[in-house]
Amino acid sequence: MSDATMATPSNTSAGATIRPDEAAHFGKLARDWWDPKGSSAMLHRLNPVRLRFIRQAIDMHWGGDVESAKPLAGKSALDVGCGAGLLTEPLHRLGADATGVDAAPENIGAAAAHADRTGLDIRYLAGELGSHDLGRFDLVCAMEVLEHVADKAVFLRELVLHLEEDGLLILSTPNRTAQSRMLMVGAAERIGLIPAGTHDWNDFVTPDELRELLRFSGLTMSEPKGIAFGVSKGLHLSDDLSLNYIVTARRA
Repeated sequence: MSDATMATPSNTSAGATIRPDEAAHFGKLARDWWDPKGSSAMLHRLNPVRLRFIRQAIDMHWGGDVESAKPLAGKSALDVGCGAGLLTEPLHRLGADATGVDAAPENIGAAAAHADRTGLDIRYLAGELGSHDLGRFDLVCAMEVLEHVADKAVFLRELVLHLEEDGLLILSTPNRTAQSRMLMVGAAERIGLIPAGTHDWNDFVTPDELRELLRFSGLTMSEPKGIAFGVSKGLHLSDDLSLNYIVTARRA
């Protein structure tokens, strides 16, 4: 399931890449986003796995104190396609000056309301990423977003424009495999683990394709880490890339 449907600015040469139907689909889920038993239940299960990877990645990238509760203190973080802030809030709690951007105004409303109720100072903005004068960030995240944009190359270039020279980009996305088609699109949507209509298998990106896209954007991609599912382990980091994977990227 995607955290959002964020895309690149409408004033790029390739045009806007927000898909209105995608934004509308996820906007309808906004009020239920923070319910761990609601339509976004799978994201609640996925979030700790992503955060485990993020914590390891930022410790390795900046070489900070691995025992620190706020390894992002003094750093800025941008969560692109933030949905209702399920990842943005933990980034803030890790010490970052956090900003979330999403294509669906309903999601931004839910995110801002939740942050307000919990006393978190997070900036949330709706619309095209490039329509806001945000500058650059130390950490840029786009989780489960790439498969929902119309122009992946343009979207990635926009992410790079918002990345500091020594910054870190973290992406996660489903892999286009027979297994993901059968389990993520077929079984999971059919039995309601993921809301119907969330995924189009043809839009999934393989690790090799993502590596090339990032290379054309001037970034070097790490070796991907799989996000797998097992009956005993649930969702977990794995060497199995067949369903979903997560990577870091930095300037070459």
